[in-house]
Amino acid sequence: MSDDHDKGIPLDELEAPGRADKGEGLHTPQTAGDLEAVFDVPVRISAILGHSKMHVSDLLKLTSGTVLELDRKVGEAIDIYVNDRLVARGEVVLVEDKLGVTMTEIIKTDR
Repeated sequence: MSDDHDKGIPLDELEAPGRADKGEGLHTPQTAGDLEAVFDVPVRISAILGHSKMHVSDLLKLTSGTVLELDRKVGEAIDIYVNDRLVARGEVVLVEDKLGVTMTEIIKTDR
């Protein structure tokens, strides 16, 4: 029994928006509405401010208000990951009383 109906289209076979259809039966999304089928797909987004290494004994001594030194400088761009893949860089912003991130650079990968 063939299970070809369960196989999806490999991502590298999909065309970028705005390119002409190559006649292979693939529909190229032209608007956000064309992507409606994936709107409810959950993704994990991480904004990495920096990293720090420490011993477990030092980690256990951390208390509220402790300043933790990171490997980034003030004003340096932060990394934005989607599902553990670097997709952009950005800046931390304050929106009303909450922290946010604004993207300043999209990272393109050869995939």
